[in-house]
Amino acid sequence: METIQSRISVEDLSNTAQRLKKRLTRAIGQAIADFNMIEEGDVVMVCCSGGKDSYALLNLLMAMRERAPVSFRIIAMNLDQRQPGFPEDVLPRYFESLGVEYRIVTEDTYSIVKEKIPEGKTTCSLCSRLRRAIIYRTAQELGATKIALGHHREDLIETLFLNMFFGGKIKAMPPKLLSDDGQHMVIRPLAYCAEKDVAKYARAMDFPIIPCNLCGSQENAQRKLIKAQLAEWDRIFPGRIESIATSLQNVVPSHLADNALFGFKDLTRDAVIGEGDIAFDAPDLPVSPLAASGASTVFWNQASPDTRTANPWSLQSDDQPAHS
Repeated sequence: METIQSRISVEDLSNTAQRLKKRLTRAIGQAIADFNMIEEGDVVMVCCSGGKDSYALLNLLMAMRERAPVSFRIIAMNLDQRQPGFPEDVLPRYFESLGVEYRIVTEDTYSIVKEKIPEGKTTCSLCSRLRRAIIYRTAQELGATKIALGHHREDLIETLFLNMFFGGKIKAMPPKLLSDDGQHMVIRPLAYCAEKDVAKYARAMDFPIIPCNLCGSQENAQRKLIKAQLAEWDRIFPGRIESIATSLQNVVPSHLADNALFGFKDLTRDAVIGEGDIAFDAPDLPVSPLAASGASTVFWNQASPDTRTANPWSLQSDDQPAHS
């Protein structure tokens, strides 16, 4: 059966879309290699909400699968939360046009959230807990070995600031996560991808976007405020977002204040500290690699490329259409 993927050739895509596809697949491939996200024989359940990020993730993973160094299976999964006006036919029709395996799970979490959460309060916490339980259950039913979520670079950074500002923790979304019961491995292949690139790609591909009316109406949610701040920083200080992302892979416990990570109490005069004595030094603020070069793709650990994992996912034929 002819699929959307097989019909979209290089000639059908604009030059901008082609460049975006190359940039995004390169970033996804590097993230997969750096964190060993997908292995031989994996069954990857891609969670698709109907938003730009999950559409892009599914589209790009399917394209990359044909040239990947390992063989893996993809199953698209959508949770229909019974939101009023949700177009039930859009995702099944889209999945069938791709020729991808899929599972639609219908659970009325919308009513539960609306019943439990007072009007005007943020629904995200309860909604996410309910979704997580259903996603884990579905992954088990499908025999999925990996659960792929469409969180991009900015999602991870926003979570870092949310935890710092409101949770008193330096904690972000990890690119790879083991569930508390040890039964499920969650991966975020878009971890190195800039949201603006994902958004441009989604527009170029004309994905049938489905808005989330449950949380999308909560304009004052703290995450949206942080997102706006990051966008402003990106506009005024090019390279700042890349620098923040890079810091997630350059943690120096000896220069924080967590006794569980560094033995401050047992510190002696003969100890050797990796970062040295900088107590009276002005902070060293190098020029951002992005600002210096004008490049648009900077992976997290640009500051220490020697730690980069060799990337067997580096695709040499990005211009060739994928077939699924």
